[in-house]
Amino acid sequence: MTEFPPEVRDRFDGAGMDLDKLFSAGELGDRMGIEVLEAAPERVVAQMAVEGNRQPYGLLHGGASAVLAETLGSVGSMLHAGPGKISVGVDLNVTHHRAVRSGTVTGVATPIHRGRSTATYEIVVSDGDGRRICTGRLTCLIREAPQD
Repeated sequence: MTEFPPEVRDRFDGAGMDLDKLFSAGELGDRMGIEVLEAAPERVVAQMAVEGNRQPYGLLHGGASAVLAETLGSVGSMLHAGPGKISVGVDLNVTHHRAVRSGTVTGVATPIHRGRSTATYEIVVSDGDGRRICTGRLTCLIREAPQD
């Protein structure tokens, strides 16, 4: 279960939203085994197993790192936007620095910019030894949530 700081739970309390479901890795993240450990507008942390997310050469697939990065940046942006808003990714960039063949990777997203209409997060993905394997940057567009 994701750890949300009390101020996040208070902000979304009464909004009729399931925080644990809305600010999770979603269907794709579930299939990839992404586990969001902590989530706040200032920092989002998740882990993902390498096994099951490798390309044919036995290395962590670059697309898996990109999915992890976009998941974390999106969660941070949605928490920043707040109730009554939606946040959608409009630009994702990932740079792969080193290969990893096994174990677990950890992603940490921190904001670069948090405005009224956009939010940009840097995401650092590290291996089990704390070595950076990937750096991502995600920019999200923030809009009013559609009314039912």
